[in-house]
Amino acid sequence: MIFLLDDQNPSLMPEVEKAEDNGMLAVSQDLGIERLTAAYHKGIFPWMKMDQEPHYWCWFSPDPRMVLQPCDFKISRSLKKAIKSEKFEVRIDCSLEETMRSCAQSSRPEQESTWIEEDMIQDYLKLHRLGITHSVEAFIAGKRVGGLYGLAMGKMFFGESMFHQVPEASKICLTHLVTLSLQYGIQLIDCQAHTPHLEKMGAKQIPRNIFSNQLQLFLKESASVIPWKELSHSSTLARLPKN
Repeated sequence: MIFLLDDQNPSLMPEVEKAEDNGMLAVSQDLGIERLTAAYHKGIFPWMKMDQEPHYWCWFSPDPRMVLQPCDFKISRSLKKAIKSEKFEVRIDCSLEETMRSCAQSSRPEQESTWIEEDMIQDYLKLHRLGITHSVEAFIAGKRVGGLYGLAMGKMFFGESMFHQVPEASKICLTHLVTLSLQYGIQLIDCQAHTPHLEKMGAKQIPRNIFSNQLQLFLKESASVIPWKELSHSSTLARLPKN
């Protein structure tokens, strides 16, 4: 059953068990920071706009759910070589908007068009000003060559998208996110949907009800356990995570 979300009550979300087989649960005219925050707390995320009028946003809660436990992260030989080359510099929250726009422009074989629309970018930037949306970027010789962004709440990081302009750059960013997660206590990185690429890096699918239970446990604290503000614009060479 597909629900039309109530614009008068943006924090009101349907139960995830009522989602369609493909994970689609609801539609809405707008996103909005209150609705986004409420949705992520329930394991619901916006994925795309409908092609036809009135171009509603579509909200999903797939079953199973793709997640990465930081301790399960796998580093390939090529990624390890890229890290050891010491040519990648990693920064935090240096260019969130540019990273989002680069993700929007990245071609993806499984998708005809981007779901990262202008109103989504603006709402996620508002969430960044509230300390919720964050980015990790990879640089070579001062040029941004890869990045990822997502939402950080409590002991969760909700990954949204990543891009790369040179091989391994987005993986370098994910490696740094895993390093921060292990250091500060992020328990789960939400990857949303299955891809072979994520599976090779240690992500796995879990039942939606298990994911919902973990959300309740890991979102008891509203603020992220990672001190993003302190790390903002910090710069470091890419390095291997320490378990």
